Amino acid sequence: MACGRRRPVATRTPDGPICPSCRPSKTMTCAICGRHAPCVVSKTTNQPWCYACQQRWARCSRCGQVGPIYGGTHTEPLCGPCIRPDPAFWHPCPTCGHTGQVHRSGPCARCCLDQRLRDMLGNDAGEIPADLQALYHALTSTERPSTVDRWLSKSAAPAILRRLAGQQLTQQALDELPAGKPVEHLRSVLVAVGTLPHRDEHMARLQRWITRTIAERPDHDQRKMLHRYAVWHVLRRLRGRLAGADTTHDQTVAARRNIKAAIALLDWLTTQGRTLAAADHGDLDAWLSSADATHRVDAGNFVRWARRQKLTRLDFAAAKWGGPTGIIDTETRWEQARWLLHDDTVKPEDRLAGLLVLLYAQRPATISRLTLDHVHADGHQVRLRLGSEPVVLPEPLASLARQIAATRHGHATIGDQGRSPWLFPGGQPGRPLSSYRLNERLRQLGVRPGQSRKTALFQLATDLPAALLARLLGIHIAVAVAWQRASAGDWANYAAEVSRRTTR
Repeated sequence: MACGRRRPVATRTPDGPICPSCRPSKTMTCAICGRHAPCVVSKTTNQPWCYACQQRWARCSRCGQVGPIYGGTHTEPLCGPCIRPDPAFWHPCPTCGHTGQVHRSGPCARCCLDQRLRDMLGNDAGEIPADLQALYHALTSTERPSTVDRWLSKSAAPAILRRLAGQQLTQQALDELPAGKPVEHLRSVLVAVGTLPHRDEHMARLQRWITRTIAERPDHDQRKMLHRYAVWHVLRRLRGRLAGADTTHDQTVAARRNIKAAIALLDWLTTQGRTLAAADHGDLDAWLSSADATHRVDAGNFVRWARRQKLTRLDFAAAKWGGPTGIIDTETRWEQARWLLHDDTVKPEDRLAGLLVLLYAQRPATISRLTLDHVHADGHQVRLRLGSEPVVLPEPLASLARQIAATRHGHATIGDQGRSPWLFPGGQPGRPLSSYRLNERLRQLGVRPGQSRKTALFQLATDLPAALLARLLGIHIAVAVAWQRASAGDWANYAAEVSRRTTR
């Protein structure tokens, strides 16, 4: 063999035998997708058939069944029985009698998957327990059973389910397993199919991290103080800002940063033989000026809280925002916006996300959590609710938003029932695209979300009153006022200053 492995011989050449993987394929134009690529001649249609189309599953444009595609076109695919309805040509499944799928003389992929799930999830009689019925039906009814079969073969989900066998399947039972992506993906599947109730996962992970971090502290008084600060201040303030919504990744990162800053300050005071109650401003200045000090800015939140709780005499002034930094590049912003509005080669989801950053100063974290309820489309206009008041989208942005709302599709193939409420579905069923991933996709297009949002907000604050800006964009009124002052100047303060001038 050309590859050096012992395999069945596909063809013999003057250089020796060739296996099926090493057998050269003739480059032809695929009759289905139209690509010029290595192809073989299909026995069903006698037409060239590329390897990508051989692996493709889609909904047949004639019968509506989802299965392997044997002919037609890329936009109007056709399954095998619709192209060649002769039943003698196909091998029917001995279990369900279905024809047209690649199962030769054995059971079809769906029947094989059904038996495998019964062996894995069922009892000795093959009956599925009540708490796993939803998972069983969701996996067996998926459009591509081969995808589920590969997931069961390559992932740790079967081992996790076997480990949980005999006990009630709950969120707490999954929390007791070693943390990792396999557990989190299985959790998202179970939540999506209704086996487990929905839970704010970012908040749950943050709470577990706080409990574990505080428990590792050797000093009892520090543990008590950090518990008060983390639970009754950081978490309480975060829940108040959420107003019932789920926590975002950026919010949990900010909360952890504040708690880590408090720990860093307490550790430094311990090394100096001081406590927070006995520390003075000389100690604080020494820590802030030391080379090994970390979280200098974030420690201010902890010091100000401790001051209000009468736990220290220290005072840490809050840093006032001094306006935008860097370059306000308006020309680049409009150039990128025109490109995304009219370039059909870019993915529609990336175009819409980039335009929401460039035109409406939205953060990737906010964009990723938009749902279908935020889009209101009728026969005349499309409105997008970013704040308390919806924004009327102009064309062609309105058509783009309408298209995405109608055709959105995430990458989750297991557990995705097509009922995801997110405008930008993610790779896990029932969850949106992460803000980190969305941010990276925009950067690959050349759109820098932080710089672009700052430029957009600067120009919008110049043209709109602060109250209207806050209602339309969903930002706090104080932030809108600060940006208006930075972009156009505080005219009220300017008038007061002029009135107080002494006439010479």
